[in-house]
Amino acid sequence: MYESKRERPLPRARFVQRLAFHLALAVALLALSLAIGMVGYVAFEKLSWMDAFLNSAMLLGGMGPVDPPKTSGGKLFAGLYALYAGLVFIATAALLFTPILHRLMHHFHWSEKV
Repeated sequence: MYESKRERPLPRARFVQRLAFHLALAVALLALSLAIGMVGYVAFEKLSWMDAFLNSAMLLGGMGPVDPPKTSGGKLFAGLYALYAGLVFIATAALLFTPILHRLMHHFHWSEKV
């Protein structure tokens, strides 16, 4: 997907397109994850859609839930969703920083093989 160190870096316009593509993937991942969290909170905890949005967004943002779960199913869902949200945070950061770091490696002629 990326050019090797022996190839010229992408022109600026193509690099911006690559960044936009990665940003779109990250936004899609976050939107899907937010929807999963909202459906889970509505189904297991019977929260309103607005409260489910708030809890899901807070977990995805790393802050923690606003409404502590009360049912066993809700507690299990919240725990699993919190673990999932941590992985989504890492994946989103990787999606956003990978093209930038690759461009920097190209700029400084670093080897891509470790």
